[in-house]
Amino acid sequence: MPSHRRTCAVLYHIHEMNHHAMMPMRMMAQAVNMLATNPLLPSSHTGLGRTVAAGTDVFERVTRKYAKPEFGLNDTIVDGELVSVTERVVDHKPFCNLIHFERDLDEPRDDPAILVVAALSGHYATLMRGTVEALLPDHEVYITDWLNARDVALWHGDFDMETYVRYVIEFLEVLGPDTTVLAVCQPGVPVLCAAALMAEDDNPNRPHSIVLMGSPIDTRESPTAVNLFAESKDMSWFRRRFIQTVPAPYMGVGRNVYPGFLQLGGFMAMNVERHMDAHKDYFNHLIEGDGDSAAAHRTFYDEYLSVMDMPANFYLQTIERVFKEHHLPEGRMRIGDRLVRPEAITDIGLFTVEGEKDDITGLGQTEASHRLMSNVPAAFREHMVCPGVGHYGVFNGRRWREVIRPRIASFVRKARARRGFGSPVEPAVTDSEIRASAVAHEPAAAAGTGASKSKGRARTGGSTGTTATTRSRSGSARRTAAATQPAE
Repeated sequence: MPSHRRTCAVLYHIHEMNHHAMMPMRMMAQAVNMLATNPLLPSSHTGLGRTVAAGTDVFERVTRKYAKPEFGLNDTIVDGELVSVTERVVDHKPFCNLIHFERDLDEPRDDPAILVVAALSGHYATLMRGTVEALLPDHEVYITDWLNARDVALWHGDFDMETYVRYVIEFLEVLGPDTTVLAVCQPGVPVLCAAALMAEDDNPNRPHSIVLMGSPIDTRESPTAVNLFAESKDMSWFRRRFIQTVPAPYMGVGRNVYPGFLQLGGFMAMNVERHMDAHKDYFNHLIEGDGDSAAAHRTFYDEYLSVMDMPANFYLQTIERVFKEHHLPEGRMRIGDRLVRPEAITDIGLFTVEGEKDDITGLGQTEASHRLMSNVPAAFREHMVCPGVGHYGVFNGRRWREVIRPRIASFVRKARARRGFGSPVEPAVTDSEIRASAVAHEPAAAAGTGASKSKGRARTGGSTGTTATTRSRSGSARRTAAATQPAE
């Protein structure tokens, strides 16, 4: 075996050894930081003391391992009242938990159920905290909480694209047909595959609608740097460079994975200067005593630097089938021995969302799903491009909350009404849409917030600014509404 291959094969072990070797220095940095920040010591009030405290804090944070964050969604507002929220595991599988964010309501509500399929791409499902938080007031929210592959014992078997699709189908069978599936980024392909197989089987628990957001359905459309990189390397390069074996003492010892630390390295390399500037600013904020800015930095990086290992087979299949060979749009995607036929879908609504400035999933890649689901009536489909929004802003931030989510909520309620679930009454039009229509000098679109149908309440949104375009898939109908959120 060539020396470079041997080095690659033991990279995980080297990473672990390096982390443990740094432990004494981290402990020393923590001890010095405690002294430098002790208000009883006069030195803590000097410039030198604050500099030492800031330096040891930054050192400890950039060398530590970050555990899986908590969702921390303990309450929400329903009909203007604060209600508690409890995370409950409703189905458990070796590689994933299905979590329900159960609202403690005094009276039952006929709110749509929505299954949020989180990406299995290096970060935990908690990255979608903002997505879940915005949906909670008006939906029964469930999410796929993927487990770190390094913690899954070998006797649980392998995890690949077929396993992923099977999990989605089985979760939908637990939730029943009155369900919407919302997939952000990478899950779009397995979710569309699951919907196609369920439709072909006439599965009574197939969802009434699916929402795909920034999903790489056809990466031949507007290829990004990520797509071009995947196409520039052969599969042997990915196997050689990125596939590692989990070392002891993890439960998954011996399992082949794509390590989270390698994925994180790739994320960081895309914006090295931005991350360096962020940590420099954090250092200065600590010295200046700017607690709010320092807390915001910690909150972001506690999530961003918390990564998980991906099962090797699933990672490699995704690279090969989705990014290199385009199996789904070319009509040759197979799940097990079955050919995936999106044209078999006839009664599942489809709503797609793309960000104008998405540098991960280019414009048109998600919209391509409409072409594949060719037998779904035009009235059952909508597509939305949100100006000024990048990949992360599609599912987090102000534009997600005030522009994208209300239109999804309106679409979902119409889709479930068509299937015979819930009332066909439209949700209330939001204040932001009323302002938007005045700015655009057009009639307001009938898009709501997913507010209570019985009370028909309205929420306050933003004021005027950039435009968000939503078009029905009839090919001609377009409507434009303005909204005011900063670029995400």
